[in-house]
Amino acid sequence: MIKKIILFVEENLHEPLTLEKVAAQSNFSKYHFHRIFQSSVGMTVTEYIRLRRLSNASSALLYSNERILDIALYYQFESQESFTRAFKEVYKLPPGKYRRVMSDVIKKKEDTNMETKVNGWFLSGSNPFNYEMGIDHEIVHQGKASGYLKSKTVLDSTEFATMMQTFKANRFVGKRIRLSCFIRTKDVDAYAGMWMRVDDTRGDVLQFDNMSNRPIKGTTNWNRYSIILDVPAQSAVISFGIILSGQGTVWADQFSFEEVNDSIPTTNLEVQGELRDEPVNLSFEEGI
Repeated sequence: MIKKIILFVEENLHEPLTLEKVAAQSNFSKYHFHRIFQSSVGMTVTEYIRLRRLSNASSALLYSNERILDIALYYQFESQESFTRAFKEVYKLPPGKYRRVMSDVIKKKEDTNMETKVNGWFLSGSNPFNYEMGIDHEIVHQGKASGYLKSKTVLDSTEFATMMQTFKANRFVGKRIRLSCFIRTKDVDAYAGMWMRVDDTRGDVLQFDNMSNRPIKGTTNWNRYSIILDVPAQSAVISFGIILSGQGTVWADQFSFEEVNDSIPTTNLEVQGELRDEPVNLSFEEGI
């Protein structure tokens, strides 16, 4: 019965859906149906519908050129403002910025309580509620902790999530920098890696690399990986993190930023809220 209801919801996400209308598909009273659904799925019908609408909206942002307002109205949000509030609550980025940042993260890959609190980091992606991020005190490279990102209810390799943060570029403007960290993976069926991008004040990409030309797959032990990018004079924001596409688990430890000289080539793949002054909790040991 639950599978039947979920199929009905999936086919009608763009239509008005009330508890009564959905419960009618089960032949139970709405109260009995509500208890069964929440017990089986782990959330209320209303919460489930809201998350599925946001999930479909996130795909529309990434894979279509539809206006944000049109996407919001299609998925039954009463205004772009209400859609933005709901979207940011789940994806930690407003829809417009999510479209710019995440489209680039997945584009280069293709070309070649839903979150554990981790100080300084947030979870985003195409379906972040199908993933989990957190602190691991057992599997570490050095020190007392590492950060991890793992799939929970991921169905296929088109889904992805990223554990990320953003900060002001001021400290590194005019320099070439290397972002390094140690990464370990288990049962990654599609793709895992590290990414970094440098944006200007308009949010346009100046430099970008997501390791799409050197992806990490399967089960691997701790290895050090690096991304090297220039931070041009007009740079305003640096974003970085780890990415997991499809199923599996990826751990990261000991992120570091350092200036390098121009003799070291960049790994750039892209030629073209309030931000922190610097990145934080790079060893995942703050607030333990």
